[in-house]
Amino acid sequence: MKKYGGFICMAIALLLASGCSQTQPDGTGALAASAPKAVSIQDFAGRSIDFPSVPRKIAVLSNGDMDIIYALGGEVVGRPTSNGPVPIKNAAQAEQIGTTHGIDLEKIAYLSPDVVLGNYPMNTKDIPSVEGIGSKIMLTSANSISDIQKQIQLFGQLLQKESKANELILAIDQKVKEINPEENTVKPRVLLVYGAPGTYMAALNNSLSGDILVKAGGENIAADYPKLENYPQYAQLNTEKIIQSNPQLILLMSHGNPEQVKDGFLKEMQQNAAWHSLDAVKENRVDVLPADLFGTNPGTRVIEALDLLHKRLQDVK
Repeated sequence: MKKYGGFICMAIALLLASGCSQTQPDGTGALAASAPKAVSIQDFAGRSIDFPSVPRKIAVLSNGDMDIIYALGGEVVGRPTSNGPVPIKNAAQAEQIGTTHGIDLEKIAYLSPDVVLGNYPMNTKDIPSVEGIGSKIMLTSANSISDIQKQIQLFGQLLQKESKANELILAIDQKVKEINPEENTVKPRVLLVYGAPGTYMAALNNSLSGDILVKAGGENIAADYPKLENYPQYAQLNTEKIIQSNPQLILLMSHGNPEQVKDGFLKEMQQNAAWHSLDAVKENRVDVLPADLFGTNPGTRVIEALDLLHKRLQDVK
């Protein structure tokens, strides 16, 4: 009996030891496995931002960021303020918190999000205010297709959805490769204009729309225009240079009424009689691009933007 009693005591001791090991917070037991995983991010401003776990309450200031979050399987509690339809139906009930041009700090404070996704450098000035109410702010930008892919990768890390992020990035790469013109292909001459009645700027190649144009197979006639100091992705329109370059296609981008934007631009350009000699004008190829794809960062829908612009360019040939 003493022999069996010894075995029983040893078995109980092993079970107790095993149970204790599973409750150690710094071990490999069940409690440790269920502990939230910390997330560390470096945003486009070079700031290191640490989260004790994957953020659950996310607020966004642009539709492009919102698109990427939902494409990764996430959701938002705060979305950009807009008078138009919400591009993502599932986000319709989210609180409107302003935009990258002007945040609604009171709404953000009410929501108390874990993180606010904003623009670099536009929302740099808002860092102290947002952090002052207990939320963190992460800044990114989208001045190229590559930037959008970096955003996807960064948000994938934030949500611990790296695999899905890689799928989205690959899909964009495949689209660019699919429509990329051969080196010897003649590229249509295009003028990209951004603005509103009375204020028009030519988009340069270091802008998102300029990059999409180049990747879609067009030649940006304003590529060498001197950039504006306050808006380095754009340049002042130069009517003489435009006439000299003779664009075959003129495309307008704006947040406002498309027909009003087009009429205002045409009236401004028609002040020079030589304007009517342009191929784009003679062939009636002056048009407004969809605002949700070109007036702002389209997020993962950049694939649609590439497709649309590629087809427009094909029509010119």
